[in-house]
Amino acid sequence: MQRIDLALDDVRPHLAVDGGNVELVEITEDNIVRIKWTGACEHCSMSIMTLRAGIEQALIGKVPEVAGVEAVNGWNAPV
Repeated sequence: MQRIDLALDDVRPHLAVDGGNVELVEITEDNIVRIKWTGACEHCSMSIMTLRAGIEQALIGKVPEVAGVEAVNGWNAPV
């Protein structure tokens, strides 16, 4: 959990530039990281791109056992 928080800390300044942030919600048994968008990111239509190209790549790069990342809110949240 701490390594994931540290990896998210690397991404947060980029999100903050646009008034957004991300919170760690949980890590599932199958190593899916669930995040929650906050601030401007919650309603941003580009959040799916940020999730895949930014957050997921940063997490997998620093914590290889991460199998994927899902958002629990925002544009790309499951319905």
